[in-house]
Amino acid sequence: MHEIICPHCKKAFKIDDAGYADIQKQVRDKEFDKQLHDRLELAEKAQESAVELATGQVTIKMQQAAADKDSEIQALRAKLDASEVSQKLAINEAVNSIEKERNDLQNNLEQAAMQKSVSENALKDKYETQIKDRDDAIERLKDMKARMSTKMVGETLETHCETEFNRIRATAFPKAYFEKDNDASMGSKGDYIFRDMGQDDIEIVSIMFEMKNESDTTATKKKNEDFFKELDKDRNEKNCEYAVLVSLLESDSELYNTGIVDVSHRYEKMYVIRPQFFIPMITLLRNAAMKTLEYKEELALVRAQNIDVTNFEEDLDKFKAAFAKNYELASRKFQKAIDEIDKSIDHLQKTKEALLGTDRNLRLASDKAQNVTVKKLTRKNPTMAEKFDELGRGGEE
Repeated sequence: MHEIICPHCKKAFKIDDAGYADIQKQVRDKEFDKQLHDRLELAEKAQESAVELATGQVTIKMQQAAADKDSEIQALRAKLDASEVSQKLAINEAVNSIEKERNDLQNNLEQAAMQKSVSENALKDKYETQIKDRDDAIERLKDMKARMSTKMVGETLETHCETEFNRIRATAFPKAYFEKDNDASMGSKGDYIFRDMGQDDIEIVSIMFEMKNESDTTATKKKNEDFFKELDKDRNEKNCEYAVLVSLLESDSELYNTGIVDVSHRYEKMYVIRPQFFIPMITLLRNAAMKTLEYKEELALVRAQNIDVTNFEEDLDKFKAAFAKNYELASRKFQKAIDEIDKSIDHLQKTKEALLGTDRNLRLASDKAQNVTVKKLTRKNPTMAEKFDELGRGGEE
């Protein structure tokens, strides 16, 4: 038995060995838990101390690194400040230079603007003066046209064109014919005929001109196309290549106000022009005709060369035909001669064979003649034997 005192009431009581062992085990378990708890607390404290120590060391290292970085940053800042100072100086110099250039450019621009303004004003004044002069001239022309009849206006346009042509006639068109068309034998006539000659007095180009205008006060307004058919008829009757209508009609037409209008879709090689294009149109058509003449001459030369080649080929064919004919005749005669020679050879061969036969017969005859004797001759002929005997005796006497 074991006696145990209660720690709370201080009263002693007895327990058996099993109870004591159980109590003792419980005590031991509590002490073990306490010891374990104490040790865990110590381990946690040690770990916390180690962490604090490590943290302190890391903090110290980080502080040291931060201090080093601060030093480097300070050094870099110092260098950067120095670089910034030099850059600022350079930038200031560049800015000052650019500002100076800008100021110079601005001054030049202002001067140019002033000069432009002065020039524009001068040009404006000049053109306004010219426009005013033109307006005055137009008004004078309108007044003049209003006082003229339609025929007189047309004749004035003809006079203008003739004058413009005569100014440059001696230098630009020395061989040209440019006169009024006064031949109305076929019922109508144009206004002017232009013909230009080249070398050897060969006609290069020919143009039938018709000049048309009308007064602003004319009751009936004509159109350019109203004269196309008659102009084409006059052109064909006078054997002119081109037909040109010099016209001031339809003054509001954007088409005809371009200056030169090709109406070849209506009538071949026909144009409508304003008077200011009169001389340029003649020059244009004349130059084009000269180019065409050059091309025609080159084409004629090529054709002549082709004709020469054709003649050569024809002569060669004739020679071949004649040669073939002569060769055929010669071949025939040659073959005939060969045939005649063959015939002659055949005839000679027959003659040879006949002569050979004669020779054989002669030899046989000779042989036979050699074999002939008196005995043989008189063998069967007593009379001849007797005669020969008589002849033999007479000779002996």
